[in-house]
Amino acid sequence: MSPPSLSPAASQWLSEAGKALSQGRPDLAEQPLKRVLAEAPGFANAQFLYGIACQMRGDSHTAADYMRKAARQRPDDPNILTNLGGALYDSGATAEAFVCLRRATELAPLQASHWFNLGKALKLTWQLDEAADALRRALKLDVRHISARNTLADIFTIRGNIAEAVAEYRRVLGLQPDQAHAWQCLANLKTESLTQEDARQIQRALQNRQLAPDVRVSLGFSLYKALEDQHQYSEAFQALREANALKRQLVQWDAAAERAHIDAVMEAFRQPLPAPLDPTLGHEVILIASLPRSGSTLVEHILASHPLVEGANEIPDLSQVLDEESKRRGKDFPHWVADTTAEDWARLGKSYLARTARWRTKRPYFTDKGLQTWQWIGAIRAMLPGARIINCHRDPVETCFACYRQLFSEGIHFSYDLGDLASCYNDFQRLTDYWQQRYPGHVFDLSYETLVRDPEAQIRQLLSFCQVPFDAACLSPHQTQRDVHSTASAAQVRQPMRADTARSPHYRDFLAPLIQHLER
Repeated sequence: MSPPSLSPAASQWLSEAGKALSQGRPDLAEQPLKRVLAEAPGFANAQFLYGIACQMRGDSHTAADYMRKAARQRPDDPNILTNLGGALYDSGATAEAFVCLRRATELAPLQASHWFNLGKALKLTWQLDEAADALRRALKLDVRHISARNTLADIFTIRGNIAEAVAEYRRVLGLQPDQAHAWQCLANLKTESLTQEDARQIQRALQNRQLAPDVRVSLGFSLYKALEDQHQYSEAFQALREANALKRQLVQWDAAAERAHIDAVMEAFRQPLPAPLDPTLGHEVILIASLPRSGSTLVEHILASHPLVEGANEIPDLSQVLDEESKRRGKDFPHWVADTTAEDWARLGKSYLARTARWRTKRPYFTDKGLQTWQWIGAIRAMLPGARIINCHRDPVETCFACYRQLFSEGIHFSYDLGDLASCYNDFQRLTDYWQQRYPGHVFDLSYETLVRDPEAQIRQLLSFCQVPFDAACLSPHQTQRDVHSTASAAQVRQPMRADTARSPHYRDFLAPLIQHLER
């Protein structure tokens, strides 16, 4: 069956839409495409382009629906299939996504973009060996494929192949000296020094007035690292302040609303929880609670060095269980806590354990390190009364400044303003103090400074709390080979523990407002 023909007007609309999409303007493409589809609902090119427009504005479900329609008419079109695979992946249909992505590489094995899209999706699902193979195929076909090279370097970082990661990022910068992602990732390794020439290259890139704000932010954080490595502390902090100020304009954070939320959490768990149906439920789980940049990745790496403990990194399951319960009840957490029975909490705990069963296939215990876990300790005690909970914390100024120096990939919107940081840290402190008082003996208090100053004593106490026997491998976690998904710490945890990691002393004068906020 031949495709329907278009009127001259519809052909013009289709051309306008294609031009708008090539310029990154799905808003200008959508109306012309709707006109084309009104005239010719079955026109595959219009269905495909409308799917692209939906995907560009973040509506992956609608994008997948329209791309499926196009794929039914052109089932052997690799461009449709690879874009359909991306939309399916983003909408949560992972299995179907991989069918499309792999089929695209079979149909067009000499097209680098299809191998890259497959590799990127495999990396996101932590199938790192296969991902690296696909990305190498892409680079064999196109040595200048910047995104494939960056993604392969990211895999090297996760795997702990730091020298190979550095080499790949440097190859990217050899091809494209102003490539913001490569600069950011080099700076993010923290164990690799940037040079004076690196600083000059980044400064030249920042002179481009056409840079998108997010690119300027990435380069600004990288410039800070390069200048600090040259001990130019005043210039480094100025670059950092400018990058944070710009990033703060791009995110939303309401410190007063967050403070009220913490108040509500404390109030919700002020009353005794119902007695658990099974006090041992969740005994397999070790939850690590902390703010970012407080040593939680190191603590997880120590525990994952034990032969009985699997390190799951930051996993979303706990958040998903609580979010789904909030939707079911029509109330946000913690406003439904007072209505919850022992049976409800047991149901939620069993749901979490079912979701996380994959982390117990090789070892009987696993760690769950979430950056919001400190807010959920009351719920964890009710859902998983047998779980062990570790509260990691670090010097307040050092924690806040470490966050201020870090460009996070997503979330953590409080970290781009010193006042917001102080407010968040104070909320963290008062809530974790509350949990310690509310559940004495059930939350292990672990200071980062004490850990690195006297590691053996602290690690023995930590393992005892987790009810696993002492194992000497935990004293040398830098020798443990495992994937570390927190790329901000991936290189650091592979070095021996050090007690001289503080950075704030170089910047005390600039941090005076932060210190004053924290003291208040």
